[in-house]
Formats: sequence, C-alpha cells, structure tokens
Amino acid sequence: MENMEKYFQVREKGSTVKTEILAGLTTFMAMAYILMVNAGMFSDLAEMTGTTPDKMYNAVYIATAISAVAGTLLIGLLANLPLAQASGMGLNAFFVYTVCFGFGLTYANALLLVLFDGLLFIALTLTGVRKKIFDAIPASVRMAIPAGIGLFIAFLGLQNAGIVVKSDSTCVTLVSFNVFNGTATWATIMPLLVTIFTLIAIAALSARKIKGAVFWGMLGGTAAYYVLGITVKDFYVGFGEKFNFNPFAAFADFGKLALGKVFTQGFDFSGYLAEHSGGSLVVLLITTALAFCLVDMFDTLGTLFGACARGNMLEKNGEVPNFEKAMLSDAIATVCGSVCGTSTVTTFVEASSGIAEGGRTGLSAMVTAAMFFITMFLSPIASLIPGCATAAVLIFVGVLMMGAVLKIDWNDPSIALPAFLTISFMPFTYNISYGIAFGLISYIFLKLFTGKTKEINVGTWVIGTLFALMFFVTH
Repeated sequence: MENMEKYFQVREKGSTVKTEILAGLTTFMAMAYILMVNAGMFSDLAEMTGTTPDKMYNAVYIATAISAVAGTLLIGLLANLPLAQASGMGLNAFFVYTVCFGFGLTYANALLLVLFDGLLFIALTLTGVRKKIFDAIPASVRMAIPAGIGLFIAFLGLQNAGIVVKSDSTCVTLVSFNVFNGTATWATIMPLLVTIFTLIAIAALSARKIKGAVFWGMLGGTAAYYVLGITVKDFYVGFGEKFNFNPFAAFADFGKLALGKVFTQGFDFSGYLAEHSGGSLVVLLITTALAFCLVDMFDTLGTLFGACARGNMLEKNGEVPNFEKAMLSDAIATVCGSVCGTSTVTTFVEASSGIAEGGRTGLSAMVTAAMFFITMFLSPIASLIPGCATAAVLIFVGVLMMGAVLKIDWNDPSIALPAFLTISFMPFTYNISYGIAFGLISYIFLKLFTGKTKEINVGTWVIGTLFALMFFVTH
C-alpha cells in the first residue's frame, strides 16, 4: 500500500489512500449505468448479427466492461489522473443507429471504423496534429456538437421507451395513454410510466447531489417495473426461462459474437458494395471515421479540462496534468474497445463526481477499474434491468448535454446558424455526422458571403469538402 501511495504521489497531491478509494467507488457508481445502457443499445443489432438480443446484450456487456477496465487503468497508470473511461454515450448511438442501420454497414464493419478512429487518434496524439484538426472546427460547431448529440440520445430514449412512436401523418407522435377508448391498456402504459418515474427520480436525486444518482434512479425504476408487474396479467409467466443466470455464459457470447470480429469480418464490405460503388465506400469510410474521431476528440478534451478544473487540478498555464498521456490513454482504449466489440471509448464526465469526493490521483482510477472488473461477473443481474429504465437514462444524459448551448452567441447569425444546423440535423436526420457536416458547410458559405474568406481555416476547407462529398456519393 505504501508503494502504491508513492507511485501515485497521493500525499504530494494533497490526498489520502482512503479518500482515493472513496472517490474511485463514487466514480464507478456514477457511470456504472453505461454497462447496461450500452449493452441494451447494441442488442438492437442482434438480427443483423444473426443472434438473439439477450446474447448480443451479454457479448457487448462484457466488451464494455473490459474496455472500461483497460481505459481506466491506462489513464490512471499513465496519466495519474482520477478519471475513468468507457464506451461513450452518443458515439454508441452513432455506431448502432447511423453507421449500421443508416449507412448499411455491418457490426464488424463499424468496429473497423472505430479501430481506424483509435489508430488515427494515436497518430494525431503522437505527432501533435490533433490540435490543428481541433482548430479547424469552428467554435460555433464545436460548442453545438454536445447539444446535438444530447437531443439525438434523448430522442432515442423516448423511442426506446415507446413514448414517441411512428405516425403516418406527422412521422412521429406521442403514444396514446387513453385507456377509455381501447387504444391503450395498463399493460402498455405501465412501462411508459416507469420511464417517466425513473427520469424524474434521477433528476431529483441529482438535484439533491446524491452520488450515483443515475445508477440509483435506474435501479429504482427497475424495482418499480417488477413490483408493478404483479398488476399485469401473465407478466411473470415464463419469467425464469428468459434469463441465463450463469455468469460465465456472457463470456461465451462475448467470445463468439464480439471478440476479434473487427479482424475476422470487419474488412468484408461485400454487403455494402452490392448496392454502392467503391468510390462511395471510400468516402463513407473517411467521413465516418472522421466523425468518430472528431466527436471522440471533443468529448475527451472537454471532459479533461472540465473535470480537472472542477478539482482545481489544472497546472499554472491552464493545461491538464499529463495531458498527452491522458489523450494517448483514450486512443489506446478505443483500439481495445474495437477489438473487444464495442464503440469508441472516451473519458467520462461522471468522473467529476469522484473528483468532487476528493480524488486527485490515478489510485482512484484503479479502484474504479477494479469495480468494472468485478461487474463483469454480474451480467445475469444486469440483464434484469428493463428497457424502460435504461431509456430514462438516455433521456437524462440528453438533458445533461444540452448545457453547451449556453456558450453559443445566438444573437450573431454567423454563429447561430451553423450551431442550430449542427444541433437540429443530428436528431432530425438520425445521424450525428450529418449534423457536423451541415454545421461546417453552412459556416464556410456564411464566411464566403460575408467577405470573411480569410477566416476559414485550411483544415476547415478540407473537412468541409469531405463531408459535402459524402452527400453526393454515399446518400
């Protein structure tokens, strides 16, 4: 323990081993929901991968846990920071609903793009080119991306819960709660009410500064769902048959359905090429990998600065301690995630809760990683959490991400339009990359028409052109 204390410089950082352990546990509780939410999202790919939702859930649950362990260990050991990493919210939705369902790529093809993202991120970090790409994205678009992703995730949560449904006349509408005209029954309304109750509970717990509010709210929603299930006819019929309570069954599904698929099936684009040209595929691969990389980069940069600032951990020049090592940890973790079978791994803002608890070193990250390792063997319990509870988490994460709009100057049309298009096109088109594309393209044209061409960065021209080309050859 003494050696560990010296390695992480616990005393020098003004902390204690006990404080670091409590901080690590707090961080884990705040972000444990990602295991269930990410697995639930990927279970929608079951039919595409030729398996059942429960098996796909198990496979990605283990993949998420392993990549979280790897990423959190890396940022703790290399950067000595009290942060944690896991599959990023927003990026997982982009993976499943845009890249797979929208573009028509397979699960393994999408993993290959995540692998490219990780390798590119490593190269950009080691060469220092990352900052040039960051500077190439206009501030109006950068600030709007989190809000756009937040709306997209919330929209997914509302759909997954069944609160927002398809409509022939208006495309989408609110589901009927009317039990008097026969369009709804208690059996159909009960899960909807659980989602709403869970969402409000999470917000209330957060407002009261309860640590792990999202996790506890999700558990409360799960309990309410099964208690209310007693009032639904045949709710528990065959209940035990739906679940495999062997904790090692999930590892078998992981080995069969997720691990290494990026190498064994990722390079097979025959399905896409059957309906598209080779040129279309090349542009799609470049722009999609770029979208993954950009969102990952902004997520990580924002989280690193925000979390460290909250803990008064920034250096005198305003930089994050061991910044390059932290970015490298994120990139390596993404590569690990792609090999395991999950979407881009990024630094979680929820780690701020551990920092608020007093965490100041990588020792707290070690504790968080240890907890993720333990939960790998709890997949049968995790699989009991219903979709109505995880949907509430998606909606609430969307709420948290909307705060970015406060930094946008809505009174300046040259800023407001690119920001608005970035935000609105993500949920309206069900595609994160389209939002980034329209934000960049509108920014370029606004600068051209207002005589401010010199303000357009060369990198902005390149990235904007690539995204514009994407529409003409892939859509």
